[in-house]
Amino acid sequence: MTKTPRRPLRRAVFGMAAGLSLAATCLTALSLVPQTASAEELTWASPTDPQTMDPHALSSAAVLGFLNNVYEGLVRRDQNMAIEPALATRWEPLGPDGWRFHLREGVRFHDGAELTAEDVLFSYERAISEQSDVQSWFSSIEAVNIVDDYTIDFLTNAPNPIFPDSIANFMIMDKDWAEKHDATRPARDTQTFATLMTNGTGPFKVTSREPGVQTVLEPFDGWWDAATHNLTKATFIPVSNPATSVAALMSGQVDMINPVPVQDISRVAGNPELSLHQGIEARVIMLGFGHDHDTLRFSAETEGKNPFQDVRVRKAVQKAIDADAIVDKIMRGNAEVASQLVSPQMKGYSEKASERDAFDPEAAKALLAEAGYPEGFSFGLACPNDRYINDEAICKAVAAMLAKAGLRAELTAMPVRSYWPELREGNFDMYLLGWSPGTFDAEHPLRFLVATPDADKKLGSWNFGGYSDEKIDELLPKIQSEIDPAARQAMLDETAAKVKQDVVYVPLHIQPLLWGARSNISLTQRADNFVILRWINVN
Repeated sequence: MTKTPRRPLRRAVFGMAAGLSLAATCLTALSLVPQTASAEELTWASPTDPQTMDPHALSSAAVLGFLNNVYEGLVRRDQNMAIEPALATRWEPLGPDGWRFHLREGVRFHDGAELTAEDVLFSYERAISEQSDVQSWFSSIEAVNIVDDYTIDFLTNAPNPIFPDSIANFMIMDKDWAEKHDATRPARDTQTFATLMTNGTGPFKVTSREPGVQTVLEPFDGWWDAATHNLTKATFIPVSNPATSVAALMSGQVDMINPVPVQDISRVAGNPELSLHQGIEARVIMLGFGHDHDTLRFSAETEGKNPFQDVRVRKAVQKAIDADAIVDKIMRGNAEVASQLVSPQMKGYSEKASERDAFDPEAAKALLAEAGYPEGFSFGLACPNDRYINDEAICKAVAAMLAKAGLRAELTAMPVRSYWPELREGNFDMYLLGWSPGTFDAEHPLRFLVATPDADKKLGSWNFGGYSDEKIDELLPKIQSEIDPAARQAMLDETAAKVKQDVVYVPLHIQPLLWGARSNISLTQRADNFVILRWINVN
C-alpha cells in the first residue's frame, strides 16, 4: 500500500478566521434585507452555503436540497418522501434488464428550451463522468438508450427494483446550454459557468448568486406543474453563527432558520410570533477512520503504524464514547442514539443489529492494552464547524471522552467548504460524518460509505477511510437486485452485522429536525431536511 505523505491539516485558527469572516459577511447581507418584506417574500438562513450550483458536482444535502428547487429529476419525492412522477410521467421495468421512463412533453428549461431524451442522456453521461460526485447512483447501469424524443431506457446489469428510488436527486440539465457554456462536465473544486449559474426546469430559478453571501430565487412562470406556494421571491443567506441566526429570526430580519440551535428551542417555541417545527431527520452522525492509512497522519508516538487498523482499537473508541451523554448534554435530548448507519425508519434497517455496545471506558482501556497501546496514543480528529447541528461541540465532547481512555485527539474544526476536500485527500486519522440515505434504504450507505472504493464500478465515493470487505462487496449487487423482501433483508442483516463487528464507523446519534419560522408561514418539513420552496406559503 502506497504511503501518503504527511501534511498538516488546516488548523482550527483557519476555521475560526473563516467563520468570523463569513459571519461578518452574513451580517452585512442581513442588513440589506428589509425588516418587513412583502407578504410573498421569504428570507431564510442556514449555516452551510451550497458549495456549488452544479447538480452533479457534489453529493451533499446542502447542495442537493437547495437545487431541488431549481433542477428536477425523472422522479421526485412527495411531502411524505414517497416517489412520484416529475419529468417522467410514468416508468416500468424492462423485465430483469432495466427501466423505461416516459418523459413529460412540453417541459421547458428556464431559458425556454424544451426538455427531450437527449438532455436526460447527456445528464446521465455527465453524472457518471470522472469529475462527478454522484456516480454511485448509477452503479448498476450498463447503458442508457434513447427510444424516441420522450422515451429513454436505463439498462441494468441485474434486476434493480430500487433504481427509481435511487435517482430522486438525479437532476436533468439542458445539453445545449451546458455545451454553449463549456460546462459539459461537473466541477467540484473549480469554478465554471454551471457552478455559479443555473438553467433547470424546476419551480424556481436563480436570479442572483453571491457565494457565501446570498442567493436569490424567483418563481419560474413556465413551470409545467401547478404552483402551490405564494412566493414571489426567496432569498437564502448562509449564517454560520447560531446566535446571529436566532437574533435575525427574533428581529424579523429573516423569516426562517434551519436549524434552530438546541439551546434556543424554548426561546423560539415560546415566542408567539414564531413557530418551532420539530422532528427526526434521516441523518445518522458517525465517526470514521482512516482504514487504509499505513500510518497515523497526526501522531508523534505511532510512527510507522496506524492503530485504527486494529479492530480492537476501533472497538475501544466506541466503548469510550458515551453516546447517551452526547444526546442528553450536547443535543439537549433532541436526538436519538444510533446503533447502525441508518435509522429505524429506513427500509432495510436491521433489527438484529439494533443493540448498541454499552459505554464502558474500563473495557476500552483493556482493549487498548490488549492491542499494544496501554498508554494510548495521540491522533488527529477532523470535524466541520458549520455542517451538522453542534458538530464542533460534538467533536469536543468525543475528544474529552476518548482522552479518559488514553486516546488523545488533536481536534481540527473547519468550514465544510474546506472540510470535504480535506477528507477526499485522506488528510485525517478520524473524522465526523453525517449521512442521510437518498433512497431511504439501508442499501444506500453500503454503496457510498462501505463498498470498496472503485471508480469504474461507481462505488464507495464517500468511503473516505478506504474500508474494504470482500463479503460486503459480494453481497451489495445481490441486495440491489433481490426482489424477495425476506431474502433481501437477510443479506442486509448480514452486512449490518459485519459493519458493526468490524466497527467500520462509530454511529453516534440520529440528528433532529429543528426549524424556526414566522408564525404566518406554512411549510412542509421532510425527513431529508430539504427546504422545498414550492410547499411554503406566507399567510
